[in-house]
Amino acid sequence: MKDRAVGLLLGFTADRLLGDPQKFHPVAGFGSAAASLERLLYADSRRRGAAHSLVLVGAATVVGVLADRWGRSPTTRTAVTALATWAVLGGRSLEREAQAVHAHLAADDRPAARTRLTHLVGRGTNGLDPSEVARAVVESVAENTSDAVVAPLVWGALLGTPGLLAYRAANTLDAMVGHRSPRYERFGWSAARLDDVLNLPGARLAGLLTLVAAPSTAPAAWRTWRRDAAAHP
Repeated sequence: MKDRAVGLLLGFTADRLLGDPQKFHPVAGFGSAAASLERLLYADSRRRGAAHSLVLVGAATVVGVLADRWGRSPTTRTAVTALATWAVLGGRSLEREAQAVHAHLAADDRPAARTRLTHLVGRGTNGLDPSEVARAVVESVAENTSDAVVAPLVWGALLGTPGLLAYRAANTLDAMVGHRSPRYERFGWSAARLDDVLNLPGARLAGLLTLVAAPSTAPAAWRTWRRDAAAHP
């Protein structure tokens, strides 16, 4: 457990200092593999979608287990955990993108702010006014702080490298196919539901950490959380 804790801390530090790898990012490689498998398996079917999720998340879990077993010495186990943590976290890159949008808004460069916002959100941004751009940034930072920082650290603390890789695989699949669209309404259902389940502990912890980080507004934030959370679509 000590090796795991040190590895998580080192991986978190690497993410804070370096951000995501600019080339050969393992999550991007996983996404390419997932897209290739989707082309082979796709059908408008929950069963096919479940098979797609099972194969990919299962493979990520196996890789994590093998990596954990390969790390026989404490130093190796720590290094493996640190590398996996760095690979799955996205906090620093998220922060950089949010700050870049803020800089454009502060300079009153609305077109540039809308364009840079596309790095954070998947929807159209052309018609957004400055307050809507700012709102989209805050929403994206809130969601991805849970998805790309807190939740992977929770699963890494609980299960080590297999937890880190399995969580990131499920979360990546949700981003790729977990949409309520004609193509993915059924095929992406299992990926979306699995991501919901895996994100429950991280999301609750992220909410609590937000209250701790801003104690002066914590009572109002707590009331808003209790009032609005169940009503979110």
